[in-house]
Amino acid sequence: MTKKAINCPSFLHLHSTFAAGGKELRCVQLINAFGSNARHSIVSAMPERMEAAKLIGPRISVNYPTKFPPLQGFPSIGRLHKIAQTMAKYDLVLTYNWGAMDAVMAHTIFSDKLGLPPLIHHEDGFNEDEQKRLKPMRNFYRRIALGKSSGLIVPSERLEEVALETWQQPMGRVRRISNGINVLSFAAKPKPVGVPGMEKQPDDRWIGTLAGLRKVKNLPRLVRAFASLPEEWKLIIVGEGAEKEVIEREAAKFDVSHRVFLPGFLAKPERFVGLFDIFALSSDTEQFPISVVEAMAASLPVVAPDVGDIVHMIAEENVPFIASAGNESGLALALEQLAADADLRAKIGEANRVKALAEFDEKTMISTYRRMYFSAMGVPEPKLFGEFKI
Repeated sequence: MTKKAINCPSFLHLHSTFAAGGKELRCVQLINAFGSNARHSIVSAMPERMEAAKLIGPRISVNYPTKFPPLQGFPSIGRLHKIAQTMAKYDLVLTYNWGAMDAVMAHTIFSDKLGLPPLIHHEDGFNEDEQKRLKPMRNFYRRIALGKSSGLIVPSERLEEVALETWQQPMGRVRRISNGINVLSFAAKPKPVGVPGMEKQPDDRWIGTLAGLRKVKNLPRLVRAFASLPEEWKLIIVGEGAEKEVIEREAAKFDVSHRVFLPGFLAKPERFVGLFDIFALSSDTEQFPISVVEAMAASLPVVAPDVGDIVHMIAEENVPFIASAGNESGLALALEQLAADADLRAKIGEANRVKALAEFDEKTMISTYRRMYFSAMGVPEPKLFGEFKI
């Protein structure tokens, strides 16, 4: 491929939402790592959800177009044409999840006519409307829309299988890239005041989770599974979303409101994840949750349902504490067993830390994304890299 003379490429990011969830935080992680080697424009189909923008480094060249055509709505040729026209001034288009699929379709329809830049699509999982069964019409739409994309990036084995078999994408287009973090930043024990408004006392024991407060995360299930634990155990749910009141009502129903805390979204998880004694998820669906990697890096045991790639992510010693999907009593039993045995928690946590360091450090992830992005544009990879961290 001929190398282009692009001094500082311009990336257009089209998101279903730019709330501070897993895919958004990874996007920020990569933007910060690129530093001065790229410029970024970020559009959200939900412009009111832009919380992740606060985590982008202050010296990064980034803007938020306010007059971009709507990413969602009836996919008329007129609307798709407007989206395609707006893409033309960028060097690379990066789209994320179903909420940006109309932009992918616009690129496929008008790419040749308008000479559009390459497009790489990212799929990170499904919302509650597809947690049990993928929608046939969406599957068909994706097959067509992805026809001229330069790549389809997925983080999990399950999504790779869906992309190849259900969406019928050619093997050369699909790339699985595991999410990675700065594992060593979780090595030090955080200060007891890592969660604002709370100080962990010596006798306190914390079960923690990081999750958007959405139905698909099924956090009331976690409240119920936690409710029977001894009084010294507290449940810390870090995240924001529409389900907060539902979670609070469930805690009141089981008389554990005084032990369930919802501090909202907290940046820099390395400052507080290590305060947890157990990390837990209760989601109906996941793919490759980066919060699990963060917990592993902080030497924590993980309790979660068997969804997505979780059982493949964790150390072998942790596998018995992964409940079958939807098995609330299994989650409760796993929490009870780990809560009762500090030595077991330490043993599993250490095994998780070793695996996270070996397989999920951010350097591998960042270099793979960098290679794929710059190769798609046909330009040399930047020599300087990793100027900023979240």
